[in-house]
Amino acid sequence: MLMDNLILTVENALRTVLTDSPTVRETPGKALPEATLNDAEKRHAAALMRVNHVGEVCAQALYQGQALTARNPEARQVLAHAAHEEVEHLSWCESRLQALGGRKSLLNPVWYAGSLAIGVTAGVLGDKWNLGFLAETEHQVGAHLQSHLGKLPEQDAKSRAVVAQMQQDEAKHADTAIHFGAAQLPAPVPLVMRTMGKVMTSIAYWV
Repeated sequence: MLMDNLILTVENALRTVLTDSPTVRETPGKALPEATLNDAEKRHAAALMRVNHVGEVCAQALYQGQALTARNPEARQVLAHAAHEEVEHLSWCESRLQALGGRKSLLNPVWYAGSLAIGVTAGVLGDKWNLGFLAETEHQVGAHLQSHLGKLPEQDAKSRAVVAQMQQDEAKHADTAIHFGAAQLPAPVPLVMRTMGKVMTSIAYWV
């Protein structure tokens, strides 16, 4: 069983970092017309979507690590469902990056490895803390996505539709984690998470 899980973890890592992601749901805003953006607006929108893509790469790794060490089948199910929707988010961000002429972060393998280690650690601490970490992560991601809705070019309706749907999904993930018994994390932990998130997003905007 352990070997099977390790093989699946490696497979998921390679798929997340090296290949295009699939989606079951239609990409939000697909039917909307592509906006007319100047070069600066296009570069800015692409950089923001790269940051969002990195966030989804990290989410895949976090949930994979958490699922590896989760003890309760219900907790594993919550994590698996969230991870499935995050794969769709990856696909949507990739689609917008391509349309805007952008690229994925060159540091995606680093982001994935670090997040996987954090996820495994969260799971080892116990399911209530595991789910608490999931809930706090989703709350912070939701706030981050809200800030991007204010930063994306107003006329880029396609990117804004993707970000808005991602924000709705993240809120549902947080609510589900709380429903299944997520613990409130000690005060210093969310602060550390926000600080790490700011460092990551600042680097991913450019690299």
